Amino acid sequence: TGFTGATAVQFGGTAAASYVVNSATQITAVSPVDSGAVTVSVTTTGGTGTSAGTFTFLPAPTVTGLAPTSGPATGGTSVVITGTGFTGATAVKFGATAAASYVVNSATQITAVSAAESGSVTVSVTTPNGNGTSAGTFTFVPAPTVTGLAPTSGPASGGTSVVITGTGFTGATAVQFGGTAAASYVVNSATQITAVSPVDSGAVTVSVTTTGGTGTSAGTFTFLPAPTVTGLAPTSGPATGGTSVVITGTGFTGATAVKFGATAAASYVVNSATQITAVSAAESGSVTVSVTTPNGNGTSAGTFTFVPAPTVTGLAPTSGPASGGTSVVITGTGFTGAT
Repeated sequence: TGFTGATAVQFGGTAAASYVVNSATQITAVSPVDSGAVTVSVTTTGGTGTSAGTFTFLPAPTVTGLAPTSGPATGGTSVVITGTGFTGATAVKFGATAAASYVVNSATQITAVSAAESGSVTVSVTTPNGNGTSAGTFTFVPAPTVTGLAPTSGPASGGTSVVITGTGFTGATAVQFGGTAAASYVVNSATQITAVSPVDSGAVTVSVTTTGGTGTSAGTFTFLPAPTVTGLAPTSGPATGGTSVVITGTGFTGATAVKFGATAAASYVVNSATQITAVSAAESGSVTVSVTTPNGNGTSAGTFTFVPAPTVTGLAPTSGPASGGTSVVITGTGFTGAT
């Protein structure tokens, strides 16, 4: 009451930013900048009247922590925001972009889900009492890209060192060949990884996973099977070597060795991916035949037999008519298949 001709309105010891005397019983005042809970007073020529109750200045929210501080540029990261004054929050933003969603857990914690964005940005919380912005930043990590593989093939048995080039490799958490994890990998830089291929088969894409997502190669890495040896023709020859043997099978391209047992062929020619013509060296016994390529080693199921030259150790009788006709018993070794 008694507001007519009011000369001052104060919130605590601070003058109102402005005020209008609506009537002898009502004033509309705009609060100044202040803090805490204060009484409100009205001064007229008749004196000063002070409220029994208080007006409370509510501080703007503050943002003191973010966990985690990074996530995929595609969004979807659940971020716990800590601070003060979050009650009644009306907006949460990552940079200029509104959070995909948020829940006010308490006056000191909000859980927000990031939307798609890029770069490192501050996080802000808005309430009816103002806006609070984080001192630190949340970083939107782009998904990696895989632009190159060298080499693009290797043995199905694994063990090939492959240089993967691309972008965004920092902090890579997985490298896969198809659906199989690399045997091992080293992040050389943000644009290069050296990975060792696992055991696998076929032509597969190569992927790199980071906190920003997964990038997959446009091209493929091919797992090349070891050679197989399915046939030998002929299957025997002199122990002195020199037999031309046609070896049939698969995966012979780029053959680096042909062996009869433990002995290297005297020579060989790769006729095609399925045929090699090899010349036997001197050897003995029955041995398997193997073909080696950069992709492994294949060994025949059957054997090649080195046939020793015959020996003649005895004659009985040791003489007969010049006209021939004498039956002579010849003794020795290796007479089977005498021609």
